[in-house]
Amino acid sequence: MNLKNLISASAMIATLNAPNVLAADTIKVGVLHSLSGTMAISETTLKDTMLMLIDDQNAKGGLLGKQLEPVVVDPASDWPLFAEKARELIEVEKVAATFCCWTSVSRKSVLPVFEELNGLLFYPVQYEGEESSKNVFYTGAAPNQQAVPAVDYLMDELEVTRWVLAGTDYVYPRTTNKILEAYLKSKGVADDDILINYTPFGHSDWQSIVSEIKQFGSAGKKTAVVSTINGDANVPFYKELGNQGISAEDIPVVAFSVGEEELSGIDTKPLVGHLAAWNYFMSVESDENDAFITSWKEYIGDEKRVTNDPMEAHVIGFKMWVKAVEKAGTTDTDAVIAAMVGIEVPNLTGGTAKMLANHHLTKPVLIGEIQEDGQFEVVFSTDSEVPGDAWSDYLDGSKDVVSDWTGEMTAGVPCGNYNKVTSVCSGQNYQ
Repeated sequence: MNLKNLISASAMIATLNAPNVLAADTIKVGVLHSLSGTMAISETTLKDTMLMLIDDQNAKGGLLGKQLEPVVVDPASDWPLFAEKARELIEVEKVAATFCCWTSVSRKSVLPVFEELNGLLFYPVQYEGEESSKNVFYTGAAPNQQAVPAVDYLMDELEVTRWVLAGTDYVYPRTTNKILEAYLKSKGVADDDILINYTPFGHSDWQSIVSEIKQFGSAGKKTAVVSTINGDANVPFYKELGNQGISAEDIPVVAFSVGEEELSGIDTKPLVGHLAAWNYFMSVESDENDAFITSWKEYIGDEKRVTNDPMEAHVIGFKMWVKAVEKAGTTDTDAVIAAMVGIEVPNLTGGTAKMLANHHLTKPVLIGEIQEDGQFEVVFSTDSEVPGDAWSDYLDGSKDVVSDWTGEMTAGVPCGNYNKVTSVCSGQNYQ
């Protein structure tokens, strides 16, 4: 073989081995959501949302001249299984991007896999912050776009002075409550006026815990529950509140993981007046939301099916990914990551979502009050979109840290964990 032929053969082998670049009949998209287990109550709808979005894009002609092919995997609410299935999606299925997860423990499980294999992950649910990876785009809310504004609302509008921080026992509630505890203390709240409680996934016996909350709220101070309870444990929790006669007037609950989908399976009459903080509600009036709801009900074939905030996050993330791939002219991971920053798409509340250099979005903050029909009446909204902050301003070790994957704020080095005081880029996300 002459030198020219040898070079050509080597180039062909390199092309065949290159991830996400090989020409194929379709572009594969990973859909990694729990369709069984404790999180199926929340995640099944996200799988359906992705299938709808992919079908719609294919009807428009696909992407880069190819049809999109969904690869749906059920990790069954098993956190280690998330990592195993993520590896299969990237290494075996060769997906161009993966839309994945609800809980932070599942995201933390897959994160090392996406960083090791240079995969692309879109995460659609509110989370605790304290993370920024080159390979992840966080399309849900950071704490400054949900948890902190919710506490401000309770403090300013409802004059709450005593706080119950109730959560499922894993990373998101524990880190979020660590941030909220520090924030409350910065506002002058005493230790004795903060009660923190954690329960396992799928917890069902709430009688003693709700009794403790009721007792804590009987001290003559306005008390509220800030809930980071996740999954199907919410059903017996709210039922027990009703059983013990705790109304929203007595002790309001503001939830970060309860939306229209979760409410659709329970009797909402005892819940009327309790609250949830999100960045989207189905009840929001806008042309974009009306069109989305119509499309969703037509696709799913069920007029009773609802929409919710993480669905909107998938809509935004998917549309941004499509625009980034078109801009880059390829599904190559690094090219798409570079193209993502600065992309804007309409959100469903009538505003605009923009991808920031820290791989977080601009989002409005909404607080809704539960109605008898399982919908939310918006009682508070920010005047404009709030930029997502990956690192909390209220935790030592985080308030001096910034994330910027363009390098503009991090001394020219793309970094998710850059300390402005020491000028050092560190942590597991250093690239």
